[in-house]
Amino acid sequence: MKNLITILLLMTSLSPMAQNGKAITEKKTFSRTTTVSIAIESDVSILWALLTNAADFPRWNSTITSIDGDIEQGKKIRLKSTLDTKRTFKLKVKEMVPDQKMVWKGGMGKRVYTLKKSGDQVIFTMSEKIGGLMFPLFANKIPSFDESFEQFAADLKKEAELIAQAR
Repeated sequence: MKNLITILLLMTSLSPMAQNGKAITEKKTFSRTTTVSIAIESDVSILWALLTNAADFPRWNSTITSIDGDIEQGKKIRLKSTLDTKRTFKLKVKEMVPDQKMVWKGGMGKRVYTLKKSGDQVIFTMSEKIGGLMFPLFANKIPSFDESFEQFAADLKKEAELIAQAR
């Protein structure tokens, strides 16, 4: 019975669309979580370098117009995205495990980036949960992240694979 519970927990924690670059969004009363995963044929160090170089983000990532600050644990960054061009998102880099995981927090949201080696590929996953007690009052004013997440993942895959092929 214990093994069955473990298997069920693992199955429910995995994205049903993992590794194909399609975002999924789970909506609850007090939160919304959007996740995208994609397999990338590249070395994990290439992906980590792309994800941690703020100045270079707008060059390869069509969903980001600018990032000011350094992407380092404990540092604050200011991000502008195509999702809401009039807003600057003020974020703090809460956690960094080189070549594995990075967490950004801001306002009522938390974004987690993970990199997992799988054979000759790296599985990139980006997940963002936004919410809180006041979330139901303005949830309908927040645009869907699905298309933006899918484009972010596609841009990252394209750039990382180009760099990997050039090596």
